[in-house]
Amino acid sequence: MFACNGILFNHESPRRGETFVTRKITRALARIRYGLQYKLYLGNLEARRDWGYAPDFVEAMWLMLQQDAPEDYVIATGETHSVREFVNLAFAHADIELEWKGSGTEEKGMIGSIDRKKYAVRSMQISQENECLVPTAYSIVNRQPKVGDVLIEIDPRYFRPLEVEFLQGDASKARKKLGWEPKVKFKELIQMMVDADIKNLEEMKQCQDVIRKLSNH
Repeated sequence: MFACNGILFNHESPRRGETFVTRKITRALARIRYGLQYKLYLGNLEARRDWGYAPDFVEAMWLMLQQDAPEDYVIATGETHSVREFVNLAFAHADIELEWKGSGTEEKGMIGSIDRKKYAVRSMQISQENECLVPTAYSIVNRQPKVGDVLIEIDPRYFRPLEVEFLQGDASKARKKLGWEPKVKFKELIQMMVDADIKNLEEMKQCQDVIRKLSNH
């Protein structure tokens, strides 16, 4: 049997599960932007991870299987970033600059500045009859987010008892033998995930508009 072990560090994409911290952040940001959620609760902001783009990692898997002999490979970007960096870049892409105050479990992330020209806030009223929380309306929200609003708080429940503070992979073997290089960079990955979750809400709204028009007929 031709078998390789791929030791893959964190690989993310817009399809990442909603309970993983990266998708939790981008999904919450989209919901905050459209008035469906007002706060995001996180754990250890200083945990550092080696985050890459899932399709890049799939390419590495395929390359492993094209070799003459099976070997084991570490697949990673070789870069490490904190949860705080991820949050800051995600919100900045949505035209919100965060300001952090306090420390430990009392630290809070609040709006330091917001680009009103780009930031179009809309709300979606949630149908009580739909467990999937499908939007039933789309209108300007009355409570516009403003400078000083607290958007992020720390919840001790999200701290892992056996937290690994620092993870970084060495993919030098994959680079040398497979000719593999990660193509999507950290900032680009975040922007891709934020845009996808915002688009998801837009599409939900469009579907609901169609349903409403059909029901009126």
